[in-house]
Amino acid sequence: MRIGSLLSRLGMVGVAAATAATVLAPAAWAAPSRSANVGGGVEQAYITDTRPGTALTLVAADGSTVGSGVSDRLGSLLVRHLSPGSYTWKGAGIAPRSVQVTAVDSPPPNSSLYHQKMHEGLNYIRMRDGVTLAATVRLPYGKKLSDGPFPTVVEYSGYQNAAPNDLVAGAIGDKVGVSDPQAPASSVIVGATLAPQMLGFATVSLQMRGSGCSGGDFGLFDHVTALDGYDAIETIGRQKWAKNNKVGMVGISFSGITQMYTAGTRPPHLAAIAPMSTTGDLYSTGRPGGIFNKGFAKSWLQERVDDAKPGPSGGQPWVKGRIDGGDKVCAANQKLRLQTQDPFALIDQNPLASAPVYQERSIPEWASKIDVPVFLSGAAQDEQTGPAWVDVLGALTHNPKVWANIINGRHFDSLGPQILSRWAEFLQIFVADEVPRTPPAMAPLGLAVYPAATNAPGQPIPPVRFADSPNLKTAKSRFIAGTPRVRALYGNGAGSAGAGGLSSPWQKSFRSWPGEAGAERLYLGGNGKLSATAGSGEISFRPNPVNRPLNTLADASVDTAAAWGTSPNYDWKQAPGQSGLGFISAPLTSDQLMLGDGSVTLNVKSSAPATDLQVTLTEVSASGHETAIGTGVLRSSHRGDGTKPDYTTSRPMTPGLHQMTIPIHPVMHSFAKGSRIRILISAPGGDLAAWQFDTPRTGGRVVDTIDLSRSFIKLPVVSHSGMPVRPQCGSLRGQQCRVYHRAFNGG
Repeated sequence: MRIGSLLSRLGMVGVAAATAATVLAPAAWAAPSRSANVGGGVEQAYITDTRPGTALTLVAADGSTVGSGVSDRLGSLLVRHLSPGSYTWKGAGIAPRSVQVTAVDSPPPNSSLYHQKMHEGLNYIRMRDGVTLAATVRLPYGKKLSDGPFPTVVEYSGYQNAAPNDLVAGAIGDKVGVSDPQAPASSVIVGATLAPQMLGFATVSLQMRGSGCSGGDFGLFDHVTALDGYDAIETIGRQKWAKNNKVGMVGISFSGITQMYTAGTRPPHLAAIAPMSTTGDLYSTGRPGGIFNKGFAKSWLQERVDDAKPGPSGGQPWVKGRIDGGDKVCAANQKLRLQTQDPFALIDQNPLASAPVYQERSIPEWASKIDVPVFLSGAAQDEQTGPAWVDVLGALTHNPKVWANIINGRHFDSLGPQILSRWAEFLQIFVADEVPRTPPAMAPLGLAVYPAATNAPGQPIPPVRFADSPNLKTAKSRFIAGTPRVRALYGNGAGSAGAGGLSSPWQKSFRSWPGEAGAERLYLGGNGKLSATAGSGEISFRPNPVNRPLNTLADASVDTAAAWGTSPNYDWKQAPGQSGLGFISAPLTSDQLMLGDGSVTLNVKSSAPATDLQVTLTEVSASGHETAIGTGVLRSSHRGDGTKPDYTTSRPMTPGLHQMTIPIHPVMHSFAKGSRIRILISAPGGDLAAWQFDTPRTGGRVVDTIDLSRSFIKLPVVSHSGMPVRPQCGSLRGQQCRVYHRAFNGG
């Protein structure tokens, strides 16, 4: 997540000077060594401190060679995908060194690993394979550890997270031209600022392996990343200053996603998690519809490549400062960086979702193991991680203590005031074990944060509920009874904050994610009509991905802050000529409230062996304005049985008609009486703010033909009464608006 200029205007908050950073080196694992250093952990083994260019082998207990190579210019080599057991490193000039490798489901190591002591500021905590991770303890301003114990949360990511100075002070410095490379990235505002300064919690900013001053190699959410989270939680939860020896997890985007993996390992000292703006899985963001996302996903992966470079010459800015200042642990922790796998190669070489790279990193699989309370928030039009995070709700059905919030809008909007208030309640009840209270800093913080992020007028964060409860038991019971499993915040941008501001004028509660329950069908027909009865005949078009902008905000694939404003400068153009189809309904006779999974099923034949298609759902108002609601894409080779995509197989289009169903996850909108429902069909691109699709540039030579008699859309209508507020064109956050123009086929 990139917050860009979010904090550049937070000078009004007022903060103390940056926290002094100190170094804790609990063991010699991370110290420089004149002899080879080895380690074995979860499914991998490493060796460092050899002479560069040394030929090395890794030998199993039965004498077989399981890995070999030449040490890199930093003297290191790492072997992955090992079975549990004992292995020995051998090489010229080094004595044989043995390591023990464990499986992802192996019992945790001896608990003595977790008896490391931590202090305020920068620490290095040891993981089970000897690698140390940078972890900065942040306290509420003016507090010291002896004032504890404190309710404690962990924010875990590969962004510049554990940089030990103060985030807001750094942002103020940036504003006046005095940059602080030791300040954390603004993208970790939830843990670095909101938790300690709004709630009065202690935060441990945990730096992911292979980034910053942490050791090891960056694994892109691999098993090692998940088990690092386990080891860190168990170490932090045993600190005397951690209240009740339980900790929670917080964070948005990168540090929201890591919570799903960590909680899936079930650390005993984890109390609850509160992920914001997470994703469905690595595949849904990196290859939506089976097509590589060369927009935001590509730029995000490139950032990870750059961050994983060894310091002080590469990597994150704070690394050079630490090493130049004499931090020998940070310097030693760069030794395995050249062993980091290329994430682009992982994606490029694995086009099918069945590949181990995706199975290992499956968020639904990890979520199915989570047994602690979960407060989940996300946006229906998230331009970064995508809207498929709602699919994770199906993997959490076993857990009775899950509360999800969905809001129309962009990536940042899961931090909206109406969500942040409930977030505060949740953490106070389930992590702090306290009756919730409205923190004094909460309301004024909203007056600063939201104008900085969205250019909208400031607004106070609402007070928490249940503050009048006589005890924690009552407060917890009231929270559980009074908080819906799924809360949908509609009309964000049309509320009291003004047009485009972060405010939802109304909401709807659900006992579960609606899915396709009660889905209603509309059929594609002649003259571009959508109706309740099946159409007839065929319609052909020439999908052409080059005749529109790749995305609706030119710079959003790199810096998405442009998408968070009150009135983004969208360039939303309809597919011209015969490159796109439109189908539109008659005016609705009542409001139609929708929430759940939508889809478009097409019976299609193509002149090419594969065709990439995009469908976009919109509302055309009675005044003739068109508002975007949701988009889905699919490569025809992943059409499966036609009822839903199958990303584990790839089949070319043979002559004749083939059915393909393109999901739209989710559909969240209230259609007004008198407006019309519209579906657009084209080549991928041109309808999303930051995602771009690596679809073949055919120049309009491909001809796709749709059989109208067997093509339809399914929409999750949950009520025929809807929004009490009629938003003006362009006011809804995350939903671009334009004047409606008919497509060439009449719709």
